[in-house]
Amino acid sequence: MSLAAEQLALGADRIALAAEDLSVFGRDPWWLVVIKAVFCFAFLMLTVLFSIVWERKVVAWMQLRIGPNRHGPWGMLQSLADGIKLMLKEDVVVKRADKAVYVLAPVVAAIPAFMAFAVIPFGPADNEISIFGQRTTMQLTDLPIAVLYILATASVGIYGIVLAGWSSGSTYPLLGGLRSCAQMISYEIAMGMAFASVFLYSGSMSTSAIVDGQQSTWYVALLPVSFLIYIVAMVGETNRAPFDMPESEGDLVGGFNTEYSSIKFAMFMLAEYVNMVTVSAVAITLFLGGWRAPWPISTFWEGANHGWWPLLWFTIKIQLLLFFFIWLRGTLPRVRYDQFMKLGWKVLIPVSMVWLMLVATVRALRNEGYDFQRIVLYVGGAAVALLLISFVADFFRKSEKEEVPAAEQPFDPMAGGFPVPPLPGQTLPPVPRRRPRHQDRELIVSGGVNTDSDESGKGDNGV
Repeated sequence: MSLAAEQLALGADRIALAAEDLSVFGRDPWWLVVIKAVFCFAFLMLTVLFSIVWERKVVAWMQLRIGPNRHGPWGMLQSLADGIKLMLKEDVVVKRADKAVYVLAPVVAAIPAFMAFAVIPFGPADNEISIFGQRTTMQLTDLPIAVLYILATASVGIYGIVLAGWSSGSTYPLLGGLRSCAQMISYEIAMGMAFASVFLYSGSMSTSAIVDGQQSTWYVALLPVSFLIYIVAMVGETNRAPFDMPESEGDLVGGFNTEYSSIKFAMFMLAEYVNMVTVSAVAITLFLGGWRAPWPISTFWEGANHGWWPLLWFTIKIQLLLFFFIWLRGTLPRVRYDQFMKLGWKVLIPVSMVWLMLVATVRALRNEGYDFQRIVLYVGGAAVALLLISFVADFFRKSEKEEVPAAEQPFDPMAGGFPVPPLPGQTLPPVPRRRPRHQDRELIVSGGVNTDSDESGKGDNGV
């Protein structure tokens, strides 16, 4: 049998295995499906309400100031008060807006973020819990292509943003919507390639099967480059600092949601925070062991991954990743848009493609029966060879250029299209200035036309 035939047979076996594992889903009565769907919705809403307050308090703590402390104990009801205030605000509809699309855009942006949570496992598939006497799994449903379903629903949310900017009938929201659309599409490519590495290693696209494959070792240790690429991509995908260009007030007023108010504006903010929770849950499922307990706990406690305990570990991991979002916002300044796009297209996508090729090579060698040491030798040798080739190419490229010291180079602050300050040794060109106005006119003494009063010591009045 050829190598291609063997790989096809192996893929068919894996698909059949995934189908057998998914047989536990789809057997719940309709009322239990409704309860589990309401639980997913309530879990997201409560996490969003808590994360808003937590973000304001953590950023205030980082900046040595007082955060919300008025509404409720320790200010914990601040986000609830903000939601009530937004709902009671006047709902303004722009006169030139496309009314139907204008109202539909916030809904299109918010609903896909909730839909993606339907395939996230809160516990193992073989550990059924009892709800009103009915045994069920701690997951709403699962699919053989569950991760592709998550990517599809995340892509639909982009339509809500670009339609919000277009339907407002104004220039600045349109620019904000286009920038947001380009930003999210660019980083979805790198995110999809990070997912592909997980598919190759686990042999499945089912979320429950991917978590089961991390029983011995989490994929964050086996696929560290994919995890780092996904972390950067998920921050850019959710329009969070330092990649929050759609909200840069200086040049876009407010971005795609400039012309929105009241509950429609609140839905855009809700979509942003729900997306934060969703991408954090996906990172936990694909790389951080999913619902599994951390390493020290799982070694000495056999019941840590049974019953309702997996829900606790899953919630703690989500809060830690949300703290990472908040930490970035309180630490890093906003990058320029060209720097952000360069990072996505020229760094993340090429690195993710090379890493995906390496993972595919490792999996092919493992399927051929090579031992781990030989695989590391082959892959490491190829990586070292690529580094040497790039080093030699850069060396000859630099030697061909005649480098002029920075002090001798004429400095142009607008050479790159953006004003930048001078580097050490560089000086700004002289700025042409107008001659002072007092040099263009004669000195006129107040009180008369006699300019010789300083010499005589007397004015026109003889004093």
